[in-house]
Amino acid sequence: MVYCTDLRVTEVPDIERARSADCQLTSLRLDVREEADWEGAVATVLKERGRLDILVHAAGISAAVPLTETTLAEWRRVLATNLDGTFLAIKHGVRAMRDAGGTIVVVGSASGIRPAAGATAYSTSKAAVSMLARAAAKECREGKLPIRINVVSPAGVKTPMWRAMPFFQELIRQHGSEDAAFAALEADSSGRFAEPEEIAQSVLFVVSDAACHVTGVELPVDGGYIL
Repeated sequence: MVYCTDLRVTEVPDIERARSADCQLTSLRLDVREEADWEGAVATVLKERGRLDILVHAAGISAAVPLTETTLAEWRRVLATNLDGTFLAIKHGVRAMRDAGGTIVVVGSASGIRPAAGATAYSTSKAAVSMLARAAAKECREGKLPIRINVVSPAGVKTPMWRAMPFFQELIRQHGSEDAAFAALEADSSGRFAEPEEIAQSVLFVVSDAACHVTGVELPVDGGYIL
């Protein structure tokens, strides 16, 4: 059984495709910034399934604004979602897994390893997410909890998050489509944007038994972006 969460349940991506592929999947509403939502979601899983084996935390927002133009409210908005949300995910994931064990994967960003100019709040939040996950992994190891915690950090990925950025909207207007806007970004950065499925494959490896001895690791999946 797979539980997918989102602010709006009706917008959980590919939910119908997963169901048509005979995947047992259900959706829950979850605001990652709210502890009560995490408590409710985890309680639902434990009540219905008895245990939580894998938690993949992929919620995040960006803000393509220069540091001097970033308002305190915008700074707090980015960190509340990206960092506070990750803290709550790991906290309640560990609580649910502490007896039976499990694995947690957080989706970080290559921009938390190689800083992105014009996205200071985002880069800072993702760098902090990496340390948070590593510290939590060490705490689990030293506490002899059978829980692995890792980070998968992509570079550019073709996701809807880009639509919220004014500069990307301008690229769409200039080039006529999202695909053309991504192509323009690729030409400018000399790097290919990944498809979401490619990042998902890396997440699948990290949560699988093939990675049973891997914990406290940040795995860049970035086509060499950070080199």
